[in-house]
Amino acid sequence: DGVIRVQSEGRREDSFTVDAARNPANFPRYKSIGLIAGVVGGFIKKGYKVGGFDAYTVTEVLSGSGLSSSAAFEVMIGNILNHLYNDGKIDNREIAKIAKYAENVYFGKPCGLMDQMACAVGGFVYIDFGHDEPIVESLDFSPDAEGYSLAIVNTGGSHSELNDEFSSIPAEMKAVACALGKKYMRDVSEEELISALPRLRGKVDDRAILRAIHFVSECERVEKMHEALRSKNMSEILAIHRASGHSSFEYLQNVFTPRYKSQSMSLAIAVSERALRGKCASVRVHGGGFAGTVQAILPSVDKHSYAEAVDAVFGKGACMLLSVRSAGAVRLI
Repeated sequence: DGVIRVQSEGRREDSFTVDAARNPANFPRYKSIGLIAGVVGGFIKKGYKVGGFDAYTVTEVLSGSGLSSSAAFEVMIGNILNHLYNDGKIDNREIAKIAKYAENVYFGKPCGLMDQMACAVGGFVYIDFGHDEPIVESLDFSPDAEGYSLAIVNTGGSHSELNDEFSSIPAEMKAVACALGKKYMRDVSEEELISALPRLRGKVDDRAILRAIHFVSECERVEKMHEALRSKNMSEILAIHRASGHSSFEYLQNVFTPRYKSQSMSLAIAVSERALRGKCASVRVHGGGFAGTVQAILPSVDKHSYAEAVDAVFGKGACMLLSVRSAGAVRLI
């Protein structure tokens, strides 16, 4: 009948017609129904087949915590349409692009493609977005195989209402790039940015400059991390991970927001650093930040003592030990 109904456990059912999904204006921003309709609209825009379906979803991914819950949800909806109506022939990388379109145009969040591509492809991946077609390389790496564990600490906050904070980052990057006569910050070297600081001040605010400093240095760290992961050099991986975290905290400034008094992620980082003092470990803000979770890489022999330390502050079960599966979005049955 051309009706799509999606019921997520514990949430209100979303329902709309395929025809309605052709127009983004038919859906409210920042609501899950917009993500679903946006994927359907993206399929239509690309010329793929769509149709009605009923779905009931269950997840263990924390919502609004920086764990890419929206990207995982979008890619899942894309795979439902792919396997019900397109014989599973659409590549997951194409579905990731449609998922980004849904989040940008229908949901209203100016995100990039990273979360969607990572969810769709799976495993540890290196992605270079400096091309019309992103370069995606799957990496043969597992912390567990190297004797390390990946932990996420749920600090109890949610960034689901912080879309303005997220939007400010790409807006400020574009402002700095424009002031330097470039379209994208990736076209600006660190040396070029630093030498331009005297003339940048006054054209853009200081926070934008600090965020730009983070961006250009982070691009260099990505290339170093790529090589470290390929060679499975854990000491280098931890050093880069640690440097990236400090830069996010100090320059990107995405660990808390002045809008709220809570600084739970800052506290989680402080507690983690003390619990891991003297260990070959690293902790940093996870995901887009502002609220949600922090990420730690630590020796597996220390995982239980670390979990006890953070659970004592943030509640039992706050520390979640994770593994990254090699498969991305797949049809199971």
